[in-house]
Amino acid sequence: MTTIDTARENAGEFDYVIVGAGSAGCAIANRLSADPTVRVCLLESGGRDKDPLIHAPIGFAFYPDWSPINWRFDTVPQKHLNNRVCYQPRGRVLGGSSSINAMIYIRGTKADYDRWAAHGAHGWGWDDVLPYFKRAEGNTRGADEYHNDQGPLTVSDLRYNNPLCGAFLESAKELQLPSNHDFNGAKQEGVGYYQVTQRDGRRCSAAVAYLEPAKPRANLSIITDAHAERVVFEGTRAKGVDFRQGKTGKTVAARCEVILSSGAFQSPQLLMLSGIGPGAHLREMGVEVIAERNAVGENLQDHLDWTALYRSPSPDSVGMTWSMAARFFSSLSAYRNRGEGPYTSNLAECGGFLKTDPSEAEPDVQLHFVPGLVDDHGRKKHGGGGVSCHVCVLRPKSRGDVRLSSGDPMAPPAINPNFLSDEDDLHRLVRGARIVERIFASPKFDAIKGKALYLQEGASDEELIADIRARSDTIYHPVGTCRMGADADAVVDPQLRVNGVENLRVADASVMPFLVSGNTNAPSIMIGEKAADLLKSTIR
Repeated sequence: MTTIDTARENAGEFDYVIVGAGSAGCAIANRLSADPTVRVCLLESGGRDKDPLIHAPIGFAFYPDWSPINWRFDTVPQKHLNNRVCYQPRGRVLGGSSSINAMIYIRGTKADYDRWAAHGAHGWGWDDVLPYFKRAEGNTRGADEYHNDQGPLTVSDLRYNNPLCGAFLESAKELQLPSNHDFNGAKQEGVGYYQVTQRDGRRCSAAVAYLEPAKPRANLSIITDAHAERVVFEGTRAKGVDFRQGKTGKTVAARCEVILSSGAFQSPQLLMLSGIGPGAHLREMGVEVIAERNAVGENLQDHLDWTALYRSPSPDSVGMTWSMAARFFSSLSAYRNRGEGPYTSNLAECGGFLKTDPSEAEPDVQLHFVPGLVDDHGRKKHGGGGVSCHVCVLRPKSRGDVRLSSGDPMAPPAINPNFLSDEDDLHRLVRGARIVERIFASPKFDAIKGKALYLQEGASDEELIADIRARSDTIYHPVGTCRMGADADAVVDPQLRVNGVENLRVADASVMPFLVSGNTNAPSIMIGEKAADLLKSTIR
C-alpha cells in the first residue's frame, strides 16, 4: 500500500486533481470548475504559455531544440526502420501539445468512432461523440449539422494562403483527385485547405480556449512546474498525487477522484509508477504492485510519416532565403496590428485524405503539403527554398508499447511504437508516396520544383522502401496505451475509470482503442469534454 508521505509539503485538498494541462486536461478543468461548489486542482509539469512563439502560429517551426516547452522524447531503436531512434516531441507547457502543434482541426471519420463502440467503448460511437465535438467548437464559418460557432475552441480558415499551396491543389485537381472544403463535414475524402485552431490570427490552444476564461475562478488552482511522480493510494483507492516542484516534494489530496490527462506516453508511465501495470515489469523496476493490469502501456499506435522533399527557386517558398527574410520583416506590422499575413500560417496549410486503392471504404492516407523544406522534424536545416509533402497511413496495424525505463519518476518512458511491424502499413505508405510523386510531377510544379533532396524521380519500389526505412518518423499522433473497453483486459472502462482501483480515471488520447483517421488534437479535446460530463454525473 502506498500512503501519503508526511515528509512532503501539503499542497492542499481538492475534490478533483487533474494531472496534465494538455488538450483533454484543460477542457476537464474548465468544465468541472464551472460549478463553484467543486474545487479543482490542475497539475502541469511545464510552465505558463508565455513564449511568444507559442501564440504566433508560424512560431512552432522555430522552437529551438533545447526549448523547455517540449519533452523531446526519443523512441527505443526501431527494428523495421534500420534500428533508428526516432523523435517524439510532446508539449510541456499549459496547453500541452496543442501549444506546439500545427493547429490542424480534424476529427476523423464516423467509422472511426463506430469502430470504437463496436469493440466495447460503449457510448463512444459517432452519434455519441458528435455533440461533444460541437460543444467544444467555435467555428467562424458558422453552425450547421456538423459544426457549432459558440464553443470555446475557435476553429477558423487560415488568414493567409501561400501561393505554392494553390499549385499543390491545382496539381491534385489535374489528377482528378476530389476537392473537399470541409474535412469534418459529410465526407473526409479529398484535398483542400485545412481549418485550424486559431482565433484572430493567433493560436487557440486548449489553454487559450479553456484555461484563460477559467483562471479567475477561485475554485480552480493551476499549479505549474509540477512533475507528477505517482498517484497516492489507500489500499486500492486513489487519494491524491505526489509531485515535485524543483527539489521540493509535495502532495495534493483528492476527496473525489484523480484524473490522469498526461497523454499516450505519460499517463501509462504514471500508472506504472503508481503500481498499476504489468506485474513482472513493475517488480523489475522496483515498483510495488497495487493492481496487476497487463494492458497498461500496450496498444501504442501512431501515424508513421514519410516526406517527399524538393528544392525550389520560388520566392514564395518558406526557407533560409533573403526573400523570405524580407517578406517576414515587412509582414510583422500586419500580424501585430490585424492578425494577418505569413505569421498566421501553420505551414501545413493544405493537404487531404485519399484512398490508395478505389476499393477502400474510407481514405487510408493523409497528406500535409508544406511550402518549405521540413527535414527530420525541421531539425535538419537546409539553405534555400523548397517544398515538402508528408504522407501517413491513417489506420496503421502496427502496435507498440510504453514501458518504464526506470523506477525514477524523473526518467523518460521507454517508447516503442514498433513502426512497420505490420507490412500492410508499409504497402499503404508506398502507395501513398506514389500519389505524392504524381502530384509533384504535374506541370504546375515545373517552375517550382527543383532537385529532390533524397529519393530521385523514377526510383524503384525497392529504393522507395529503403528511403522509407531510412527517414520516416512520427507525425505526432500517439494513442491507445490506456485502452478503453468493456472487456476484462481493458485499462479503463467506457466511463474512463481505471479497472482494478477506485477513484482514478484516465482521459486523454491514451484511452482511444484505435487511432482515428487524422490529427488527434480535436479528438483529445472531445474526450476531455465527455470526461467532464462523466465526472459531473457522479457529483452528489
